[in-house]
Amino acid sequence: MQEQELQAALSAYFAPWVQALGLAVQSAQGDTVLLRLPASDQLARSGGTLCGQAMMAAADTAMVLALMQHFGAFRPCTTVQLASSFLRPLSGQDALVEARVLRAGKSLAFGEIDIRGAQDGRSACRATTTYALL
Repeated sequence: MQEQELQAALSAYFAPWVQALGLAVQSAQGDTVLLRLPASDQLARSGGTLCGQAMMAAADTAMVLALMQHFGAFRPCTTVQLASSFLRPLSGQDALVEARVLRAGKSLAFGEIDIRGAQDGRSACRATTTYALL
């Protein structure tokens, strides 16, 4: 799929509050999608640190787009499991959210997500996911 198609999917398939994150598709290759989550006071805890809820919403969204990239089109799915490890605070910079499909079968798909600083490239969060394909 083209990056423009995946960007358009954000408004076609996701709730307004997800769209309000301001996610932007940076690239899509193979089974991997890279999104940019812009730094925002709306998504920061006191002290300017990106909140975990925003990271998890971005991770879940990125994986759905990675599944679209994998299948070549939107396929209805639902999150079964999303496990995260927060490695360090992320503040003062945009986040890059890289989602990769590890395996997609007939009824389940598995993936991993890395969230890192756009400026320093250091991982702030790692997540693994399982989706039921409907």
